[in-house]
Amino acid sequence: MTLTKSIQKKPKKSILRRISDWLHLWLGIASGLIVFFLGVTGCIFAFQKEITELIHKKEFFVEAPSNLKTLPLSTLTTNAEKALGGKKKVSFISTYNEANRAWEFGAYKAGNPKAFWYFDSIDYYDLVLINPYTGKVTMVADHKYEFFAVIKMLHWSFLINHPIGQQITGWSTFIFVFLLISGMIMWWPKNLKKSNFDKSFKIKWSAKFKRINYDMHNVLGFYVMTICLMLALSGMVFAFQWFQTTVYVVASRSIKPPVNVIGKSDSTKTSLNNPLDIAFTTAQTEFKGADRIGMSPASGTGDGIIYATGYRGDETYWNFDALQFDQYSGKLLNRRNQAKKMQVKL
Repeated sequence: MTLTKSIQKKPKKSILRRISDWLHLWLGIASGLIVFFLGVTGCIFAFQKEITELIHKKEFFVEAPSNLKTLPLSTLTTNAEKALGGKKKVSFISTYNEANRAWEFGAYKAGNPKAFWYFDSIDYYDLVLINPYTGKVTMVADHKYEFFAVIKMLHWSFLINHPIGQQITGWSTFIFVFLLISGMIMWWPKNLKKSNFDKSFKIKWSAKFKRINYDMHNVLGFYVMTICLMLALSGMVFAFQWFQTTVYVVASRSIKPPVNVIGKSDSTKTSLNNPLDIAFTTAQTEFKGADRIGMSPASGTGDGIIYATGYRGDETYWNFDALQFDQYSGKLLNRRNQAKKMQVKL
């Protein structure tokens, strides 16, 4: 009597699973290099503060005197403009509550708005660091060509100023989101048997290279999926206006954007003191708990205003209150609080 061994056929995959597997493979090949590039540049830029301050420690940090009395902001601004040759106007300022920190004065002017490349879209972008107690310039840097500024724009749009740049990064990220979801479908164990459980959650290090490579992709992919999904979806907010609008509507449960009142300066009202100094003194009082205060002097002689922003957190950019001042008198015009999410007219 001849014994025949029954051959068990592998169950056929569903049409949905086969489509998901095919798309996961070929979309991964198509977008993999771009997503990898975005990951590398994003990782480098994430440590720009720590690396820059380590390399330029003497320029970013100063010796604080015992009385901690800083020079007027207008004087420091004048020193910064002199350091830039006297032809460039300071357009933004960062002051710090940290006593031994140099203050930053930036001068920015846009180039050709229709330029295809990033470098042609900026006329100049310079940064001056100043000791706020002595007025001494500690560093002058051409931020247009600064390493991390270039890394940021590579990550943002491959140094392309045209909308196509963000479309490339945006749709590659969109594909990456699909890969994460389809990968989750492929990873999902058919049942909770121990063998299936081990394949999904553990790497079999004793196996051959092909199996280890598969396990590293399959298992480690599951463990990092949530983080990767958060990074990808938050990146799509910057890349696509429609996605940003969708997130806003879902989060706020409203289709109406928040009211943003912009004050106007009155050229008939003047002050004997420098309006920028008056505005900064008021901002320091209003932003007592702020870790840093950003100031943006008014540009031109029209009805433009001075902006002041109080940030909570050394490197936090979303948690802030904002003030608006008359550029001629330094009078406080409006305040917008982060906590209340509303515009208050004074």
